[in-house]
Amino acid sequence: MTEKRRPDGPQEFSSAEISALSHLYRGDVYRSTVWRSRLDTTTNWAVVTLGVALSVTFASPEASPVPLILVGVLILFFLALEARRYRYFNVWSARSRWMEQHFFAPMLQDGDLHTEENWQQVLATDYLRPVYHISFATALARRIKRNYLWILLIQLMAYLGKLTIHPIGASSWQIFVGRADIGPIPGEIVLLTGLIYISVFFAAAVWSTREDERRRESRTAAADALG
Repeated sequence: MTEKRRPDGPQEFSSAEISALSHLYRGDVYRSTVWRSRLDTTTNWAVVTLGVALSVTFASPEASPVPLILVGVLILFFLALEARRYRYFNVWSARSRWMEQHFFAPMLQDGDLHTEENWQQVLATDYLRPVYHISFATALARRIKRNYLWILLIQLMAYLGKLTIHPIGASSWQIFVGRADIGPIPGEIVLLTGLIYISVFFAAAVWSTREDERRRESRTAAADALG
């Protein structure tokens, strides 16, 4: 009978096991690639939708700026959908990266299968009881930082530009604010809501940057502790 593996130390793999791990790695890379392409699709939807809103809003000087506000609702929907997809992508990506870090890299570096202890158990547990590796809030913040913050900045600049130049150049603050009125809703409230809207996205991007840096430092410290 094959000797039972010890989960608490470096282990050697047979050629059959190495082959199986290679196929497992290829499968996870493929799945992460598929989900990565789905992220691009959602971002494309947001960009195209914003482009349509820009075309409608700037079609004529008399056109209303409201489509640029309404498109924000669709962008938020696409963002939420993309954050959900990103959590799935992160599962396959993290597994692939785990095998690269603890299986393939040690092979290339040492010329032998010297691996960090318990890495197989961590991977096995993730396959037996799969869970998301990041929260929805983290996924949302990462997509904002990497893509959607720039989309929202374009939306904001286009909206402010529309209020400034159409139908003629705004000659005073009162005229500018008055153009932001939406029916019974005063322009001051509309502009304040927009300021809060973009500020939340900026805050999410900053939080994501700091959180990712903290995670990176934590992983580096753990690796240094293991020698």
